[in-house]
Amino acid sequence: MSTVGRPSLMFVLPMTVLVLAAAPAFDPGPWLGDLDQTQRALAEEYANLEWAVFEREADLPRLFADARSRLKTVSSDLQARAVFDWLARRIGDGHVDFRWPEAAPKKEAPGEAGACSKLGYDASKRAAPLAAHAPGYVPLETDASDEFPAGIITVAKKRVGVIKVGLFSPQGFPGLCEDAKKALSIAAGKPCDDGCAKRIAGWASDRLTADLATQLRALQSAGAQALVVDVAGNGGGSEWAEAAVRMMTPVRLKSQRVGFVRGAHWAKNLAEIEADLRAAASGAKGSDAAFLTQLVEPVVQQRREALSPCDSAPLWRGEHPKCQWLGQGSFSSGLIASADPAALRGKAWAKLVFSPMQFPYEEGIWRGPLMVLVDGGTASAAEQFAAVLQDNQAAVILGAPTLGAGCGHTNGGTPTTLRRSRGVLEMPDCVRFRADGSNEVMGIQPDILIGLRRLDGPHRSGLRFAAKLPEALERASAIASRLGPDSSPSAPAKLP
Repeated sequence: MSTVGRPSLMFVLPMTVLVLAAAPAFDPGPWLGDLDQTQRALAEEYANLEWAVFEREADLPRLFADARSRLKTVSSDLQARAVFDWLARRIGDGHVDFRWPEAAPKKEAPGEAGACSKLGYDASKRAAPLAAHAPGYVPLETDASDEFPAGIITVAKKRVGVIKVGLFSPQGFPGLCEDAKKALSIAAGKPCDDGCAKRIAGWASDRLTADLATQLRALQSAGAQALVVDVAGNGGGSEWAEAAVRMMTPVRLKSQRVGFVRGAHWAKNLAEIEADLRAAASGAKGSDAAFLTQLVEPVVQQRREALSPCDSAPLWRGEHPKCQWLGQGSFSSGLIASADPAALRGKAWAKLVFSPMQFPYEEGIWRGPLMVLVDGGTASAAEQFAAVLQDNQAAVILGAPTLGAGCGHTNGGTPTTLRRSRGVLEMPDCVRFRADGSNEVMGIQPDILIGLRRLDGPHRSGLRFAAKLPEALERASAIASRLGPDSSPSAPAKLP
């Protein structure tokens, strides 16, 4: 039997070798084309390009040359994707990344069309509390504690309230989505289009605003004399941050100036704003009409800037261009930097000029000493929250330097779909400028540094926070005393 088997073995082996030899070699050429497309997109539409060159000190030509060399050595699509992900990390911007298509699109389960998970609601998006792990923390149990965990720590005979904001967006609260569907009579299992999703998000945001107010008042009732807002690990969110921050202080906050990428995306955004402003002005009377009309010209000028491109070629040589790379826009709060919500409430056009008016917020619910806890996971809208308080000298920021994501995307942003891989390059189309003129993407430097480490457990982090809390409390109390309960370091815009 053994002699019969030998010839067949000899026959099969050469066939196997031939099959292996015939396998085509991996061609990185199309991926190199995607790399060229990526470089062109960054050269034309990347808001933080100037920052990357002169503040980040990134050698972009060399970086792309290295990526090209790496691509030439890969032997699979998976390895090619890894090169692009490496490139995004090396650029060092929290809003620059690649989204890759799924190998096999997930099949939708029966009855899942309008599910909250399908709409992006996921509790795992919320950061867990850090300050709550400080020794002596006593939790406050209220109906809003699931959304905003809160408690009291006694420091030097003072009761310090602590509240966790895990995400500045309703998408982190699936329970609110379910409540919204019931309140809005949206049937389970039915498809939910963009209009439906906006209705749910609007209802959930309003509820989130009300519950934050309830929790702040509950801390006051519990005898809190100072407040820590824990945004450690908070990855950002939406424009709701501009409303939430104004609930935390009596200071009439002035929001950051915004820069934008010149081009079709912002030209379209600004054209729509101009049209809406003109329509609102035509339907208004007296001082309202005059106020809206005076806002039109700055928007017209901004649109002209958006339609006037600035060649980025000098930046790739490490030189400043003769033109301004970014157009100078309005503010992260809209067309005006500051406003009294009471003066705008009830006006149909209020949210057009001042974005916090999308939400039923009340200014200055908390009026005492204020501290904000940040760490290396604090990003995007959470950085915006901390930055506006720091720039207005309204709070003490303590913790570790933040991630450095800054402004992200407006109205869907400017995603670029790569031709070969169908991956999507996401990059920011806006910049928020701090009071000192710096780009928020540099991250927020705390007033009081805590040696928080990424690998520390929650209790070790809580101990580190507790050790610095007395110093932060002393400084926050001094700020509150200097400002007074109704002071403002910057005058609000004049409103009708």
